[in-house]
Formats: sequence, C-alpha cells, structure tokens
Amino acid sequence: MPLGPDYGSGGGISGSLTVVPPLQQPPTTTRQAASVLDRSMERSMFLELALAAMDELVKMAQTDEPLWMRSLEGGREILNREEYLRTFSPCIGLKPNGFVSETSRETGVVIINSLALVETLMDSHRWAEMFPCVIARTSTTDVISSGMGGTRNGALQLMHAELQVLSPLVPVREVNFLRFCKQHAEGVWAVVDVSIDTIRETSGAPPSFLHCRRLPSGCVVQDMPNGYSKVTWVEHAEYDESTVHQLYRPLLSSGMGFGAQRWVATLQRQCECLAILMSSTVPARDHTAAAAAITASGRRSMLKLAQRMTDNFCAGVCASTVHKWTKLNAGNVDEDVRVMTRKSVDDPGEPPGIVLSAATSVWLPVSPQRLFDFLRDERLRSEWDILSNGGPMQEMAHIAKGQDPGNCVSLLRASAMNANQSSMLILQETCIDAAGSLVVYAPVDIPAMHIVMNGGDSAYVALLPSGFAIVPDGPGSRGPMATTTSNGNNASSNGGDGPHRVSGSLLTVAFQILVNSLPTAKLTVESVETVNNLISCTVQKIKAALHCES
Repeated sequence: MPLGPDYGSGGGISGSLTVVPPLQQPPTTTRQAASVLDRSMERSMFLELALAAMDELVKMAQTDEPLWMRSLEGGREILNREEYLRTFSPCIGLKPNGFVSETSRETGVVIINSLALVETLMDSHRWAEMFPCVIARTSTTDVISSGMGGTRNGALQLMHAELQVLSPLVPVREVNFLRFCKQHAEGVWAVVDVSIDTIRETSGAPPSFLHCRRLPSGCVVQDMPNGYSKVTWVEHAEYDESTVHQLYRPLLSSGMGFGAQRWVATLQRQCECLAILMSSTVPARDHTAAAAAITASGRRSMLKLAQRMTDNFCAGVCASTVHKWTKLNAGNVDEDVRVMTRKSVDDPGEPPGIVLSAATSVWLPVSPQRLFDFLRDERLRSEWDILSNGGPMQEMAHIAKGQDPGNCVSLLRASAMNANQSSMLILQETCIDAAGSLVVYAPVDIPAMHIVMNGGDSAYVALLPSGFAIVPDGPGSRGPMATTTSNGNNASSNGGDGPHRVSGSLLTVAFQILVNSLPTAKLTVESVETVNNLISCTVQKIKAALHCES
C-alpha cells in the first residue's frame, strides 16, 4: 500500500504548529503566563507523540516477517518481540513493572469507504455506536486540531474510553489517549491512538492509567472499488494481568479479547447491518407472516430498541460507569458471581425500582458455534429458560441484520401455561462474528411492541435485559485430559484421537431483574439469593442439555 511522499512532513499536522488554535487573549498575570506556556509545551509534546505513533502504526501495519510471524496454533499473526524492540524506540516509555503485553494485527474488507470510516472514528459518539459491545463509554476531552482544508487530515484530539470484554471476570479498561488522523495518499488514511500517561506525568499531573495503557494502535484504511475498503488494524497494549481472572488470561494475552480481530469483526458486522438498513429491499429471511406486517420504520424502531437492550446488557455485565452500580459482597453468593444493584428512577426505558444484576463466567467443553446455536434456538429454550413456561417458543417476527442467520432481531412468544394466562413476548437479539457471539433478550409488553412494530418511538418501552456472551477459550485449552474421538462436545485441538486437552468456550451468563418496584425499598437477602440461584440453575441446565456436567 503506497503512502504519499508527504508522510510525516508538510502535508498534515507535522512540520508546523499552526494547527494549534491561537490563544484568545494575552495572559495578564505571571501565573496565567506560566499556565499558557505549560499548555503550549504539552501540546507540542502531543504533536511529537502523535507523529511518532503514526510512524509506528504504519510500519506495524505494512511490515510482515520478521516483525510478524504466523503461529502454529490457529495461524494467528504473532509479534516478534525482539524484532519490535530493535525496530522501534518506545514512544511512551518503558513497560511498567508487573504489566504484560498483548499485540495483534488483522486485515479485512469492510463495506464502508475510507472517508466515512475516518469520520466515524473521529466522532466519539459514532465510534461508540459502531463498536457497541467493545466500547462501554467514550468522550472527546480536547480537540487540538480538527483537521485541514475541511477534511480530517491532521486532526488531533484527546479522548477517554472504557473498553470491555463481556465478562465480570475481566475489568473494564479505562484509557486516556491521543487520536491522530492523517491522509497518506488518495483514498488511503490512517488513524492512530496512543496513551498520554507519560506526558501527563512529566507535566506534574497524576498518572491517568490504572491497569492499562495503549501503545500505538489503530488502522490503515485503503479504498477499494464499489464502496468497500481494506482495513488493516493493529492493537498493542500493556496491562496489569493480576486484575484478570485466570480463566480469561489466555484469551487476553493472545490478543483475542481486546485485539484487532475483534475490532475488525465488529466493524464488518456493523457495516453489513447498516447496508441492510439503508437498502430498499427487505432481506428474504424477513418474509415471515409477522415480519411482513412490520413497516420499514417499524424495522428501524425494533432494531433501535434491540440495540438499547444490548447496550444495557453489556453495561450490567461489565460494571462500566454507564450506570451507577453498587457491588454487593454477600456471603451467600458463589465466588465467581458478581452481584450489583442500582436504582431505576425517571427512565422511561426501564421499569422503576431496585434493579439487581448478577453475572458470572464459566468454561464449557463445547464449541462456541454449538453453544450459540443452542442458546438462540427458540425451540430449545425450555431446556434452560424458566420464562419459557416449560414449552417451546414461537418466533413471531424476524429481522435480519446480516448474511449470517445468527445476526438478527426476533420477537418470540412463550406459550401460556393455561387459558387464563396471557402469553408473553420476548425481544431477542443475536450477534455472531469471528471474535464471539451474543444472545440478549428481555420480556416486553405486547401493546408497547405493537407501537414499535408500526414505527413508534421505542424509547418508552421498559425492559431489563438478560443473556449470554460467548468467546473461544483462547490458545492453550484449560480443559481436563480427554481420550475421546472428536464429537461435538470436546473436539481435540490437535486434530487427532488419544489423550489431549479439551478445547471449548467461555460463557458469560447475566441477568438483570426488578426486585422491588419502589426505588426507596431496601434490598433483601432473599432477593440476592434468588438471583444467585437463577444464575447457577441456568448454568446447570445448559451443562445438562449439552452433556457436559462437571
């Protein structure tokens, strides 16, 4: 991929500090003058760091061997650490004591052009919408330059983000970083992120990183014909592994948790969904009896409601700052189950009262695809779901979100227990890509869903989500030794029979339930025990149904 001859000088933010906005008025005191000088010096350091980070990102994206090697297990690209240290000088200082590194690279073709992707990445709100399950929360804290000539070329801004893996066993990564955008040639752009902790430390501010810092990470985007683009993504981070549960360490250290594969897979899935939404033709899988009655605006309203449901599910699993959760340390709760509570007040999208969230993650000797197919199948739902009233559920409506049938929003109806009981509707969203899968659902009010399906405002539909997040268990399977031949439950990672370690999935199970409709009510021990039992019972039912009881 040719990069323009202006790389690193003249054509972008470098070569001049004129992109730094001038001060509005001269300082009037010595203290103000010192403050202005400090700010000017800090911005100069930001510019220098941004250029060094961009240089590193482009080289990391373009160089193959010996910098990147193919792993024998799974064919993933692995960074040659010795070659990296020979090639690059550390632009944000040495790795902190006790931290470990993770590096990954992924290339994919995405149905979005380079300009649209760059605009998305430089707008914190649109960035969060494009990567909903990866980004818990983000904001732009300072715009140093908005770009040149009406474009994003040379744009430089400070950002804050909370990044998440959907498990209570993996802490949210809170990072403060520079984001720098540069056009390298016609139709070729790069956007790089790099932590600013070292600069903030030298300027006297307290260190802003807690458990993680980002080394130059981001993407190089090259336009292709027909509105597609080729995206090469690099993720490079250093983090405190002691804060991560043993179960998830192989996944994270391999770069499969927060890594490039996940960013590219999410981008591909989201862009495919946007393309379907903008298309005038309804996907063939949408033509069921119920779906035919949903208007185009109704489809958009249902998808918007499903996205809100999934966002709230993620916020409940990861305890990000999206909601004000209070963690409970109850003695009668299983060790790896995290129970939290919050008050829901004046939110039309939720029932008012005390909300209890419980989440846990377990290892299962089942392939991620098999686990996903089992959990999303409404005909098998009674095998694990207490809400299903012991019978199969019926799909009332189906909205496709991508080519894979696993990417969709469904409206399910549970069979009534008796003639006097009204049947209940469940809204369900399922997502799958190369990095993992999700099954999220919530009971919904029938009259409210009729309004949504006719294009009404989904903001007033009250729901509390529950569901599952599934990821591969990462390299170096942690299962027991097995000698079985390959069947669906415990496929050998070495491809043959005889003794081997079982590979499988990491399954996160999470529930949010309303335990009292009065926000001022006190939480009872019984409520906590109920939600803890609900989690453990659901996990046991899934294990039994898939014949993998421990």
